[in-house]
Amino acid sequence: MSLEAFESIAEAAALQDIALEFIDGEIGVKPVPDGDHGQIIAWLQRICLQQRPDLWLFAEQGLRIPSYENGDARPDGTLAPAEYFAGQGEWADAGGVLLVAEVTSFDRRADERDRVKKPRAYAESGIPGYLLVDRDSDTVTVHSEPVKGRYREIRSYDYGERVELPGLGVVLDTEVLKNYSR
Repeated sequence: MSLEAFESIAEAAALQDIALEFIDGEIGVKPVPDGDHGQIIAWLQRICLQQRPDLWLFAEQGLRIPSYENGDARPDGTLAPAEYFAGQGEWADAGGVLLVAEVTSFDRRADERDRVKKPRAYAESGIPGYLLVDRDSDTVTVHSEPVKGRYREIRSYDYGERVELPGLGVVLDTEVLKNYSR
């Protein structure tokens, strides 16, 4: 199936509150983000803006990630300088991105997608940090120091711990995440 055919089907599915993804030429169904998922992204946006007003966390910004799926990724959150995406359109260059954030969805593909494929692709693209809020294990994992297509430093924290985002001057008090877990 072509990407164009998929995009046409996905647009029609969106009218029915169904989210589709296109992975390796096949259509898959993924959960539409729930309220807790959106709350976590809003919380991250607020924290980043409070501590680093020069950086914004953009929700669902499309990025050109050559080694991911069809060359495009749409992270749940993308931290970049405030005006970085101006004029870039739907799919932007990842060169100025400082960190991408993902919040797991409760689906069978979350493990492969959020814990394996995305960190590898983001590291290969040279994005300095990857933050995973893992609602399956109630942890926050910070990946940093991309070298040769992988993150050299990976640290996991339980909800409730303070998490420093390396090199960004942002500290997350993750206690609030206990309110958004099942």
